[in-house]
Amino acid sequence: MPENVIIIGSGPAAWTAAIYAARANLNPLVFEGNPYDKKNQENGTLPLGQLALTTEVENFPTWPAGDTRQYLKTALKEDDQPYWVTANKEQPTHGINGPELVALARQQARNVGTRVESKDVVKVDLKNKPFTVTLHDGSTAQAHTLIIATGARANYLGLPSEDKYKNRGVSACAVCDGALPRFKNQPIVVVGGGDTAVEEAGYLTKFASNVHLLVRRDVLRASKIMAERAASNSKIGIKWHTEVEEVIGDDKKGVTAVRVKNNKTGEKEELPASGLFLAIGHTPNVGFLGDQLELNASGYIQWTTLARTYTSVEGVFAAGDVADDYYRQAVSAAGTGCMAALDAERYLGHHGLI
Repeated sequence: MPENVIIIGSGPAAWTAAIYAARANLNPLVFEGNPYDKKNQENGTLPLGQLALTTEVENFPTWPAGDTRQYLKTALKEDDQPYWVTANKEQPTHGINGPELVALARQQARNVGTRVESKDVVKVDLKNKPFTVTLHDGSTAQAHTLIIATGARANYLGLPSEDKYKNRGVSACAVCDGALPRFKNQPIVVVGGGDTAVEEAGYLTKFASNVHLLVRRDVLRASKIMAERAASNSKIGIKWHTEVEEVIGDDKKGVTAVRVKNNKTGEKEELPASGLFLAIGHTPNVGFLGDQLELNASGYIQWTTLARTYTSVEGVFAAGDVADDYYRQAVSAAGTGCMAALDAERYLGHHGLI
């Protein structure tokens, strides 16, 4: 028999959708992805989503600073507990970490009856109902409704040194990480020339002593008003024709400097910095969909109805960063996950499938 709902993904949107679907007795099945796939490891698309690549989380409601050891020990199964809990080591941060937060969401979904399989969905058939999903091991599953919550991965430069210091000064989200103690009153480097880069540079001036904005060309791609904001902000220094050559740091402090190169003159410079923020875009994880769903100009799934998670195929719903190219926050993703589950439940009821 086809499933009532299959949820594809494993971040806040997916687990929130699963919690709501399970509590509605829809018996949801989640395909969270294959944790052993080399491509997932390289692309940052391992199970648990982008939060698994984040350290301190200060902007998710219900998680103020505090000692989380005992809670994590009792809320998560031993295999899912962070190393510092099972090894009885010192808590690494003052509150909740990204991997811990999403692991708790996963456990909550399982507690209320969600079934979870650690498999990648490589293909879907949305032209016939019930919908069919094909998994990386060749097996298939069918469902009356699908919730796509596969997220979007941040674009990085691809430098080995950049990868080495991810979560230790290298970040792709200023709103997520900018307020962390390591960046306060310290110089920061931002890479990018579009609206997002200028917006993130401006946001980071609230915390940093100064921000170096590195632009590959001699002009910003950002809108005129955003470019004017960057130029008028005394804490932002724009470096034209400049690219990152290497991220410098140590095991204790993390990032301490960024070596850059002028792509016109060849001149190199080492900029002292406690952080490197990448603002060169995101790539939505939609490759497995083929051309079966309408996408927007940026390649994200298009929501077709205001204040709904409907897509261009009836019975298929989208939640989180795979459809949201504007907010891209864990809490907003969770909100749309709730919406998608409610939309799926109402669709099933309307069509007499439950």
